[in-house]
Amino acid sequence: NYGAYRVQSHGPNLATVMCSKGKHGDLIKRRYHERGEPCPVAVVVGMHPALFMVAGLEIPYGKNEYDVAGGLIGEPVEVIKGPRTGLPIPAQAEIAFEGFVHPNDLIQEGPLGEWTGYYAGGTKQEPAIRIETFMHRNDPILLGAIPGVPPDDDSFYRGTYRSGAVWNQIEAAGVPEVKGVWAHAAGGSRLWLTVAIKQQYGGHAKQAGLIASQCHAGAYANRVVVVVDDDIDPADMDQVVWAICTRFEPREGIEILRGCWSTVLDPMAYSTEDPRNARVVIDACKPWSRRDTFPIVARSSKELDARIRAKWAHVLPRA
Repeated sequence: NYGAYRVQSHGPNLATVMCSKGKHGDLIKRRYHERGEPCPVAVVVGMHPALFMVAGLEIPYGKNEYDVAGGLIGEPVEVIKGPRTGLPIPAQAEIAFEGFVHPNDLIQEGPLGEWTGYYAGGTKQEPAIRIETFMHRNDPILLGAIPGVPPDDDSFYRGTYRSGAVWNQIEAAGVPEVKGVWAHAAGGSRLWLTVAIKQQYGGHAKQAGLIASQCHAGAYANRVVVVVDDDIDPADMDQVVWAICTRFEPREGIEILRGCWSTVLDPMAYSTEDPRNARVVIDACKPWSRRDTFPIVARSSKELDARIRAKWAHVLPRA
């Protein structure tokens, strides 16, 4: 596993690491600790941008993130073995250190700013990394993304990947005619998902929305899923809000899901001890029973728009 986890320095040989429950790093650590063994960990600071990107995405369980990063850059990622843990460490990293997380070895951490735009999670006990080796380049160049109110440094690329991953997983669950998915940057690419479909049967929109809200790529810290018709661009929030305002029927078109996978970084999680959340799935599609009689949209055709823009291109701003 190669993941992006929160690390705080506490001194020359000591750091903490925060992994949200359900993330690969937490699952691996727990397996070691259930056997009464310390969990080996290597921390990399300053790396190839593809490695940074892959570390913050929902790569499927059991898949090697180094392989994914290699696929993005078109060549294998060169690694060295950590001298103490044997873990693979990017050979071109700027700084790397390794050590062990021992069972029940906790230290007070935080507060730290996070991708939701808040100092979420407060101060609490997090696993300690007892550092045993430290490697660095002279004058290291550090690459990262400053967490803050989204859209932030990494909202856009994460949203692009997550949109494709959610789309793939909805189709893999058997939902037909998915025409688009967008993970909105203002929600940190997680909190808001819009799915566009070409309706095929009654309940199609609700099926797509529920699966989007719970598939692996979409479930973590989600808050809102909106399903729209295929004439709506899911990445255009003006169109999405218009669809909600004119096609969403509040009595039948909303589902509230409780007890879902989230994180203490979510300011609306139930509690620090129970970091689940609630979320909504909104059906903003034309009602299935009225699809043939629903009012016709009052807009010019794309062909007419193109003709007008071509005719007046010398005075119109570029699209």
